Amino acid sequence: MLEFALEHRKALDKITDRTKLGLSKYNMNDEEWEIARQLRDVLKVILKHATLFFSRSTPNLAMVIPAMDHIDTTFTQGIIKKGANKTDTLSPAIRAALGLAKKTLNRYYSKTDASEVYRIAMILHPSHKLEYFKQAGWEDHWVQTAETMVRDQYKNSYESFPGARDAPDSKAPEDSVC
Repeated sequence: MLEFALEHRKALDKITDRTKLGLSKYNMNDEEWEIARQLRDVLKVILKHATLFFSRSTPNLAMVIPAMDHIDTTFTQGIIKKGANKTDTLSPAIRAALGLAKKTLNRYYSKTDASEVYRIAMILHPSHKLEYFKQAGWEDHWVQTAETMVRDQYKNSYESFPGARDAPDSKAPEDSVC
């Protein structure tokens, strides 16, 4: 919708400028058009990356944390973006919106900390394992806690199964977590 409005700005300005139609209160000034352009550009970046990220394959639990990390980074870059000239700097309204979006995202992201399932899924994912948390800058004690969760879950749920350690192709969690 923003894309359409920006492409047809002249027509929209003409329509809202006609007082006999009673739409003049909806006429946007140059500053408001600039905010609309910036919002479109920010949303295009965020939504494009999120759409591409989730359309590559079937989304799964282990994809949630990297996706949230990426979106959070995009929000942060938008908030602190400073350019050499005014056209490179986002308006305070857009920065405030990004700040609120980041706050909301982090409220949900913090819920993943309360769920062992997310951390276990990340560690068991062949592409991530503990290395993801280390590269993401998690504190060592958080990484250790996540690893301990996987080991404890294995011991409590699977280690007692007959043949759990005897299968020729299976590896104990100590061998495959890192």
